[in-house]
Amino acid sequence: MRAAYLLLDVAGTPCALPREAVAEVLPLPDLSAPPVAGRVLAGFLNLGGEPVPVIDLARLFGLRDEAGPPALYAHLVLAADRGTAFLVDRVTDLAAVEAGALRGVPDGRTLNGCVEATFSRDDRLVHVLGPGRILTAEEAARVAVLTRAARERLAALASV
Repeated sequence: MRAAYLLLDVAGTPCALPREAVAEVLPLPDLSAPPVAGRVLAGFLNLGGEPVPVIDLARLFGLRDEAGPPALYAHLVLAADRGTAFLVDRVTDLAAVEAGALRGVPDGRTLNGCVEATFSRDDRLVHVLGPGRILTAEEAARVAVLTRAARERLAALASV
Protein backbone atom coordinates (compact mmCIF):
# COMPACT_ATOMS: atom_id res chain seq x y z
CA MET A 1 0.00 0.00 0.00
CA ARG A 2 1.26 3.48 -0.85
CA ALA A 3 0.67 6.81 0.84
CA ALA A 4 1.26 10.28 -0.57
CA TYR A 5 3.60 12.73 1.17
CA LEU A 6 4.36 16.35 0.42
CA LEU A 7 8.15 16.73 0.50
CA LEU A 8 9.54 19.86 2.16
CA ASP A 9 12.91 21.54 2.50
CA VAL A 10 13.18 22.98 6.01
CA ALA A 11 16.55 24.78 6.24
CA GLY A 12 18.20 21.99 4.27
CA THR A 13 16.51 19.20 6.24
CA PRO A 14 14.21 16.95 4.21
CA CYS A 15 10.79 16.66 5.83
CA ALA A 16 7.39 15.43 4.72
CA LEU A 17 3.75 15.89 5.63
CA PRO A 18 1.03 13.37 4.83
CA ARG A 19 -0.84 14.64 1.75
CA GLU A 20 -4.20 14.45 3.51
CA ALA A 21 -2.89 16.88 6.17
CA VAL A 22 -2.43 19.63 3.57
CA ALA A 23 -5.15 21.85 2.06
CA GLU A 24 -2.87 23.72 -0.34
CA VAL A 25 0.57 25.14 -1.00
CA LEU A 26 0.81 28.91 -1.32
CA PRO A 27 3.56 31.26 -2.46
CA LEU A 28 4.82 33.36 0.42
CA PRO A 29 2.69 36.52 0.75
CA ASP A 30 3.32 39.46 3.04
CA LEU A 31 2.45 38.40 6.56
CA SER A 32 1.31 40.60 9.41
CA ALA A 33 3.67 40.00 12.30
CA PRO A 34 2.71 41.43 15.67
CA PRO A 35 5.71 42.36 17.83
CA VAL A 36 4.70 39.83 20.49
CA ALA A 37 4.60 36.92 18.05
CA GLY A 38 7.68 35.15 19.40
CA ARG A 39 10.39 33.42 17.48
CA VAL A 40 8.44 30.59 15.86
CA LEU A 41 5.41 32.54 14.68
CA ALA A 42 6.32 34.12 11.34
CA GLY A 43 3.10 36.13 11.41
CA PHE A 44 -0.47 35.81 10.20
CA LEU A 45 -1.85 35.11 6.77
CA ASN A 46 -5.09 36.95 6.08
CA LEU A 47 -7.16 34.23 4.42
CA GLY A 48 -10.48 35.75 3.42
CA GLY A 49 -10.59 37.95 6.50
CA GLU A 50 -9.56 35.16 8.86
CA PRO A 51 -6.08 35.31 10.46
CA VAL A 52 -4.14 32.08 10.02
CA PRO A 53 -1.01 31.69 12.16
CA VAL A 54 2.11 30.85 10.17
CA ILE A 55 4.63 28.66 11.99
CA ASP A 56 8.27 28.96 10.85
CA LEU A 57 9.35 25.30 10.95
CA ALA A 58 13.07 26.06 10.61
CA ARG A 59 13.04 28.29 13.69
CA LEU A 60 10.71 25.99 15.62
CA PHE A 61 13.03 23.03 15.06
CA GLY A 62 16.15 25.07 15.90
CA LEU A 63 17.51 24.81 12.35
CA ARG A 64 17.69 28.58 11.93
CA ASP A 65 18.33 31.02 14.78
CA GLU A 66 17.37 34.35 13.30
CA ALA A 67 14.30 35.48 11.42
CA GLY A 68 16.15 36.88 8.40
CA PRO A 69 14.51 37.01 5.00
CA PRO A 70 12.65 33.90 3.86
CA ALA A 71 14.24 31.60 1.31
CA LEU A 72 13.92 32.68 -2.32
CA TYR A 73 11.32 30.01 -3.10
CA ALA A 74 9.66 29.85 0.32
CA HIS A 75 6.18 28.40 0.50
CA LEU A 76 3.34 28.29 2.97
CA VAL A 77 1.77 24.89 3.53
CA LEU A 78 -1.82 25.41 4.64
CA ALA A 79 -3.02 22.66 6.98
CA ALA A 80 -6.08 20.65 5.96
CA ASP A 81 -8.22 22.36 8.60
CA ARG A 82 -7.05 25.74 7.20
CA GLY A 83 -6.35 26.89 10.78
CA THR A 84 -2.54 26.87 10.59
CA ALA A 85 0.11 27.31 7.92
CA PHE A 86 3.75 26.23 7.97
CA LEU A 87 6.56 28.31 6.48
CA VAL A 88 9.08 26.11 4.66
CA ASP A 89 12.04 26.96 2.46
CA ARG A 90 10.48 25.05 -0.40
CA VAL A 91 7.93 22.40 -1.25
CA THR A 92 9.94 20.08 -3.45
CA ASP A 93 7.65 17.26 -4.56
CA LEU A 94 4.69 15.01 -3.92
CA ALA A 95 5.83 11.42 -3.46
CA ALA A 96 4.13 8.07 -3.11
CA VAL A 97 5.84 6.00 -0.43
CA GLU A 98 5.32 2.29 0.15
CA ALA A 99 4.16 1.48 3.67
CA GLY A 100 7.11 -0.92 4.05
CA ALA A 101 9.56 1.92 3.39
CA LEU A 102 8.43 3.85 6.47
CA ARG A 103 10.37 3.41 9.69
CA GLY A 104 8.55 4.43 12.86
CA VAL A 105 10.17 6.84 15.31
CA PRO A 106 9.45 6.29 19.02
CA ASP A 107 7.62 9.22 20.67
CA GLY A 108 10.45 10.00 23.06
CA ARG A 109 13.00 10.44 20.28
CA THR A 110 11.67 13.81 19.08
CA LEU A 111 10.13 16.78 20.86
CA ASN A 112 6.44 16.09 21.38
CA GLY A 113 6.78 13.10 19.03
CA CYS A 114 6.54 15.48 16.06
CA VAL A 115 8.54 13.14 13.80
CA GLU A 116 6.36 10.07 13.38
CA ALA A 117 8.41 8.14 10.85
CA THR A 118 11.27 8.35 8.39
CA PHE A 119 11.93 7.05 4.91
CA SER A 120 14.84 7.23 2.53
CA ARG A 121 14.75 9.20 -0.71
CA ASP A 122 17.71 10.03 -2.95
CA ASP A 123 20.07 8.69 -0.27
CA ARG A 124 18.69 11.14 2.34
CA LEU A 125 16.59 10.50 5.39
CA VAL A 126 13.18 12.23 5.19
CA HIS A 127 11.43 13.08 8.46
CA VAL A 128 7.65 12.54 8.36
CA LEU A 129 6.02 15.19 10.55
CA GLY A 130 2.83 14.54 12.50
CA PRO A 131 0.83 17.74 11.88
CA GLY A 132 -0.99 17.55 15.23
CA ARG A 133 2.27 17.16 17.12
CA ILE A 134 4.41 19.89 15.55
CA LEU A 135 3.54 22.31 18.35
CA THR A 136 3.51 21.38 22.01
CA ALA A 137 0.28 22.00 23.93
CA GLU A 138 1.78 25.15 25.48
CA GLU A 139 2.94 26.49 22.10
CA ALA A 140 -0.46 25.76 20.55
CA ALA A 141 -2.20 27.58 23.43
CA ARG A 142 0.01 30.65 22.99
CA VAL A 143 -0.57 30.69 19.23
CA ALA A 144 -4.34 30.40 19.87
CA VAL A 145 -4.25 33.47 22.15
CA LEU A 146 -2.36 35.48 19.52
CA THR A 147 -4.76 34.28 16.81
CA ARG A 148 -7.79 35.43 18.84
CA ALA A 149 -6.15 38.86 19.29
CA ALA A 150 -5.45 39.07 15.54
CA ARG A 151 -9.08 38.11 14.80
CA GLU A 152 -10.32 40.85 17.14
CA ARG A 153 -8.06 43.44 15.45
CA LEU A 154 -9.34 42.42 12.00
CA ALA A 155 -12.95 42.58 13.22
CA ALA A 156 -12.39 46.06 14.68
CA LEU A 157 -10.97 47.25 11.35
CA ALA A 158 -13.94 45.82 9.47
CA SER A 159 -16.36 47.95 11.48
CA VAL A 160 -14.46 51.18 10.71
